[in-house]
Amino acid sequence: MNQPSILIKTTSLSSSLFTFGALPVAAFALTASIFGASFATAQSAPVIAPAAPVAASPLPPTAARYLAANCANCHGTDGRAQQGGFNLAGLPKDYIVAQMAAFKAGTRPATIMHQISKGYSDAQIAQMAEYFSAQKAVK
Repeated sequence: MNQPSILIKTTSLSSSLFTFGALPVAAFALTASIFGASFATAQSAPVIAPAAPVAASPLPPTAARYLAANCANCHGTDGRAQQGGFNLAGLPKDYIVAQMAAFKAGTRPATIMHQISKGYSDAQIAQMAEYFSAQKAVK
């Protein structure tokens, strides 16, 4: 006679799946009772309501520099582009925010900025714009 069994699986640090084997239900229930766990069938499982949305926390002050670092490939470190690039350093914050909004909306022509701008929230864009506007302009 075959006893019902439960297959216990765990994941190692390298995300490989290992099987420890099948344990008879009675042994599993005994182990669960020792550790104070209770198990319910699928029909009696409680329905958990989704949690209320959590308000976004304000961005930490250092976030602007980290976000701005993503722009360095094209716009240079701290917004100071190499020859032929577009400088962001020293531009007015409102100008940068308006241009990013135009990229997001697709109303300003660009090659890749349409996709890049959609990856940032308005708060992140404002913080990056503030960061770049505080940098010394390139002459």
